[in-house]
Parts: sequence; structure tokens; C-alpha cells
Amino acid sequence: MSIIEDELRHTLADELRHTLALVLAGGRGSRLKQLTEKNSKPAVPFGGKFRIIDFPLSNCVNSGIKKIAVLTQYRAHWLILHLQRGWNFLRPAMKEFVEIWPAQQQTNKESWYLGTADAVSQNMEAITYHRPRYVLILAGDHIYKQDYARMLAEHVDNGADVTVSCLEVSCNEATAFGVVDADNDEQIIGFVEKPEDPPTIPGDPDHSFVSMGIYIFNYEILMEALQQDDMDAGSSHDFGKDIIPRLVTKCKVMAHRFERSSVSESGPYWRDVGTLDGYWEANIDLTTISPELDLYDMEWPIWTYQRQYPAAKFVFNREDRRGYAVDSLVSAGCVISGGVVDNSLLFTDSRVNSYSQVTDSLLLPHSSVGRNSRINKAVIGFRCHLPEGLVVGEDAEADSERFYRSESGITLITASMLEDLKL
Repeated sequence: MSIIEDELRHTLADELRHTLALVLAGGRGSRLKQLTEKNSKPAVPFGGKFRIIDFPLSNCVNSGIKKIAVLTQYRAHWLILHLQRGWNFLRPAMKEFVEIWPAQQQTNKESWYLGTADAVSQNMEAITYHRPRYVLILAGDHIYKQDYARMLAEHVDNGADVTVSCLEVSCNEATAFGVVDADNDEQIIGFVEKPEDPPTIPGDPDHSFVSMGIYIFNYEILMEALQQDDMDAGSSHDFGKDIIPRLVTKCKVMAHRFERSSVSESGPYWRDVGTLDGYWEANIDLTTISPELDLYDMEWPIWTYQRQYPAAKFVFNREDRRGYAVDSLVSAGCVISGGVVDNSLLFTDSRVNSYSQVTDSLLLPHSSVGRNSRINKAVIGFRCHLPEGLVVGEDAEADSERFYRSESGITLITASMLEDLKL
């Protein structure tokens, strides 16, 4: 390593030590329907043993950012327990931490969080206490692997006041997002929410930059912007709708291409699993031979809390009663007892009983499928115990009457639904 490279490495390490990450984890996630009726979206299980919030938190730790605050609000009990049990390994004596900042109605408005910017604004005192140079603002409900250190290095090199992480998508897709309008130097000159005719990337008329909801702010710029936003009675107090559009005319706001900091050999991977269909698809993709999201990459591990369970177990090997799984993920504590699991994901401590078949489905933690059942294209909720002989995924009308069925044919079953049906 050259002297110049060594100096750059130490400089970046110093910048990372003076960066505070704020993970916005107060969202309800109503588009996930009954899956979030007792849980916030960031606490929803994903990938067998993880929770959604583990991804941005792991990105922080793997990137070298170890001053992290998680802002909670909606149904935060299970999320807080998960953070306390699984994210207490950092060393406070070394100024490393994952702190939980619950909504406390800390301003004169005495309101809960009114938007993403208001959530940060209500915690300005706590932010100032840590005296950061940079504030990294993250959504707590997306699935991706990103090296924030690379994004911070670009932010510093550009002399930027604000940097927005951007995903390149087709213009047709961009209409569903907040779209960034950038010049040839990738400085942001405009920001529009869900435009019918989105601005395109310079030199690429078929694609647009969309915001990922990931921002790096210089501390002073953020504090000033939040104070101004608080005084604006007409503001929705949102970073994408209010803060960023206001700053592009006053400050140097830069676009950061996600591909430059994405941690993936198969190309940039980012998923908003905010709908039942999106959630099902992202999980089922993990069962493929080479999924886009590599959970087996030990160079960029996803950290989590998990109770100690025994290894998965497969029992019975008779012609009419054989317990096996193919093209599937089966987590610790699971028992496949004489049933068949195909192209499915079984979360921790789930069970499939004899003569049953589970296809293209997700079984969330502590769930079970009764004997002689056929389950196809379904999401079986937390602690959901399906009765014997239940058939799902073969009669759309019957599924819609009993449970929730999405337009693409994914059936969601929760414990409360079964109670209402007295099954």
C-alpha cells in the first residue's frame, strides 16, 4: 500500500467514526396487509431467520459505521426486543452503539412523527449530543447490501452538502418513485415525486435516477434544513417531498449511483418488500440456485438475533409418506414429518406434517401445516397453525372469502384469520 493510499484509508476511517446513522423504523407497512397488524414493517421476518431491519443495520456495521440510532414508533415492542437481544454486541466504551430512540412527542407540537423529516427533527437534541460530522439517514424496511463507506467517500470527495443514493430504473418504473433530476456532473438540480414524465439520466434517455431514501447530510446543513422545515406550516415534513427539493436550489446536492456501493456480484440488488407480492417474490427468489441476494457471502454477513434451535429434521421414508424438501430453504428447528416441501421457504421452528404438500410458499416462524393439506402460493403468518386437510391456492374464490388474496394470487393466512373462521 502506498503512502497516499494509507493516508486515504485513515482519513475515511476517521470520517466513518464521525458519522451517525439514523434508521427510520417507525413505519406501519400497511401494504403488507395483516402481516403487520401486530408488528412494524422493519420487524417482519425475512429470509428464514432474519428481520428486515437486519439489512440496513448489517450494512452499517460492515461499512464501519458503528454509531447507530433506530427511530421507532408503530407497534415497536417486538422490534425493540429484537434490537436489545441481537444488536447489543457493539462496545459503548469505544463509542459504538445501537440506540433505540422511541417516539416521545418531544416538540411543542406534542405530536407523533408527522413524516420522515419530522422523525429526525424531533430527535435533534440527541443527534447534537453525539456531535457527528455526517448524518446517514436510512429506511429500516428495504432489503439490500450496500457499502456506505464508499458512498461517504464519494460525498467527501465531491465536497457535497447532501448526497442521495440513487437506483437506475426504466422510465416506466420511475413513475412510482421519487425521481432525481441530475446534470452531467451528477449534481441534483430537481426532485419530483411520482412524475408522469420523469426526468432521465444525462446520456441515457431510457432510464431515470430514483431515490432509495438513503441520504448523507453534513451535520450543519441537516440541522438548518430541519429548523426551516419545522417553521413551514405547509410542509409534509418529508425528506423526499420537502427537504431535498428545497435544498437543491441552495446547496450542493449530489446523486450517488447505487451500483458504485452495491455489495453484490450479480449486480445492484435493492427491494422494497412493502407489498405482499413483493415480499413473497423476494423470499421465494432465495430458493433459486443462484439468487440475486447472496446470504451466504461471509465477506458481508447479515447479522441478527436468533434463539438456539436444533438442526432441521426430515422424517419418514415410505413410498406414501416421505418427508423431504427440494429447491427450498429450511431453517433451524423445522421438522418435515412425512410431508413434501417444494420451492418454498420455511422460517425458524416451522413444521409440515404427514401427507401434506407445500409449494411456492412461505411459512413464517413457529407455524405449522396440518396433515393432508395442500398449500400453494401462500404466506403463512407467525404462529399460524393450519388445520388438517386445508387446501389453499386451488380455488381463488374460496381463498378470497376466507383469507386475503392479492391480485397476483398470493394468499396470506394469519392466526387471527383462522380464529375468525374457527378453523
